[in-house]
Amino acid sequence: QVQVVESGGGLVQEGGSLRLSCTASGLTFDTTAMGWFRQAPGKEREGVSCISASGRITAYTNSVKGRFTISRNNAKNTLYLQSDNLRSEDTAMYYCAAARLGAYCSASWSTGGVFEHWGQGTQVTVSS
Repeated sequence: QVQVVESGGGLVQEGGSLRLSCTASGLTFDTTAMGWFRQAPGKEREGVSCISASGRITAYTNSVKGRFTISRNNAKNTLYLQSDNLRSEDTAMYYCAAARLGAYCSASWSTGGVFEHWGQGTQVTVSS
């Protein structure tokens, strides 16, 4: 079965950096679009970033543009999210997700509808 596992979360001060990782198994990683989502307590889930299967196409929510970078290593079945200049409002549980076969980072990717496999999450806490 498909497994998606995140790692790399932690506690960091404002202005600091973290690199989140996500490994996926049980699927053909190099033909699967991937995404990062987050959910803060009392708030709805938010799409953070999406990357095409090849890695050539990326998309970000406006609040993280210029600060976060999504990337992937298809040889290692691993997805990354480099998060720089972190702010207190970035505090949330971060989830990695694998898209359905044939799906891509369409205009509606941030709703999460094209993703069918989700990890358990890794907590990111940014202290002010």
